[in-house]
Amino acid sequence: MSVGPLPGPSPWVALHPDRPPRVLQVLFWGNMAATFAMFGFTAWEEGAQIHAAPPEIIAVVVAATATAVLCCVLWPLLAWSPDASSWRRAASVAFLCAAVLCTLTGNSTMFLLVCVASANAVAVFGMTGGIVHAALVAALALLTGVLVPEVPLWVGLYTAATMLFLAAVSGALFLALSVAAQRAERTLELLAELEDAHEELRLRNRQVREMTLAEERARMSREMHDSTGHHLTALAMTLSNALRFRVHRPDAAWNEVEQARDLAREALDDTRRWVRALRPLTLEGFSGPEAMRALAGSFDGTGPQVDLTVEDTWPDPPEETELVCYRALQEGLTNAVRHSGANRVRVRLRSTPTTLTLTVDDNGRGADSARTARGFGLRGIAERAEAVGGTMAAGNGAEGGFRLRVDVPVAVPAPEALTMQEGAV
Repeated sequence: MSVGPLPGPSPWVALHPDRPPRVLQVLFWGNMAATFAMFGFTAWEEGAQIHAAPPEIIAVVVAATATAVLCCVLWPLLAWSPDASSWRRAASVAFLCAAVLCTLTGNSTMFLLVCVASANAVAVFGMTGGIVHAALVAALALLTGVLVPEVPLWVGLYTAATMLFLAAVSGALFLALSVAAQRAERTLELLAELEDAHEELRLRNRQVREMTLAEERARMSREMHDSTGHHLTALAMTLSNALRFRVHRPDAAWNEVEQARDLAREALDDTRRWVRALRPLTLEGFSGPEAMRALAGSFDGTGPQVDLTVEDTWPDPPEETELVCYRALQEGLTNAVRHSGANRVRVRLRSTPTTLTLTVDDNGRGADSARTARGFGLRGIAERAEAVGGTMAAGNGAEGGFRLRVDVPVAVPAPEALTMQEGAV
C-alpha cells in the first residue's frame, strides 16, 4: 500500500492582510480555552479563599479576566498588515494593551498569549512594535514583583525575563515567517513569469517553423517550376514540331517524338525526386542515417552512383539539426545530378558527441565561385545551418568536382540561435 505525499505546511503559515495564519488561530483559541478553564477550576476550588483575599488581589483577577474576554472580542478584528485600515490598526493597539494586562494573573497559559500578541505587533508595526510590546510585558511583570508584597522580587525578575524572552523569540520567528512568505510569493511570481516566457518561446518556435516551412515550400515551388516546368515546356514544343513535320518530313517528326520521350522521362525523374523530398520523414518511418540512405537511394537511376558512408554512432540530435543534414544531402545530390555532370557521388556522415559533419563530394566539373554565391539552394542550406548554430562550406574539391560540407552542433539550439533563425526567415 503506497502512502501519498504528506500535506505541506503552507496553508498553516500563509500570511493574509485581514486574518492571521491558521497556526496562530489555533494557538490563540486553544490558549484562551485553557485560560478560561483554569479560571473556572480555580474559582470552584478556592471560592472562599478568593472572597477573603485583599481587595487589590481581587481587582487584579477581575481586571485580568475582563481583559481576556476583551482579547477574544478583538481577535477577529485585528490587522495583520501595515497597510490595514486605521480602525483595524486601532483594534490591534487595544488588543496588545489587553494582552499585556492579562499577564497580571500570573497564569502559565498567558505565556502563549504573549507569543501571539508579539506576532501581531511585528505584523502591524514592524520590529519597533515588537520591541515596544516586549518591553511593556517585561516592565509590567517586574513592576508586579516590586509593588505587590505577596510576590517575591526574584519571582518578578524571573517572570519579566521569561516574558521578554518569549516576546523577542515570537517576534523574531514571525518576522522570519513574513520574510519567507514574501520570498515564496516572489518565487511564485518568477516561476509564473518564467512559464510565460517559455510559452512565448514555444510559440515563437512554432511560428519560426511554420515560416521556415512556408519558405521551403516556396523555394521548392520555384525549383520545380524551373526544372519540371522547363521540361514540360520543351516537351510541348517538341510535340508541336512533330505534328508540323508528320506529313512532309516524317523522319524529322519521329526524331521530335524521340526527343519528347526523353524529355518526358527527365521530367518524370525530376518529379519523383521532388515528391520524395517533400514527403515527411515520419511517414517513411526513417530518421537519422536511415533517412539519409533512403534519400540517396531515391537518386538511383538518375545518373551518378551514390556511395554513403556513416562513421561513429549516431547521437540522436534534435529534429532541427537532423533536418539540416537531410536538406544539405538533398541539395548536394540535386546539384550533382543537374549541374555537375558527375557519375559518382561520395557522401560521408561523421558524428562526434558534440558535432555532426555531412560532406558531399562529386567527380563532376565543379562550379565557379560566382555561381556558388548566387545559388538559392546553397544560401538556404547556409541559413538553415546558421539557425542551429552550425556552418556550411561549398566549393570545388581538391581533386576536382564539387564539395558541400555542413557542420552542425548536436546540442539543442540556444535562444540566440532561435533569434538568428527569425532574422533569417
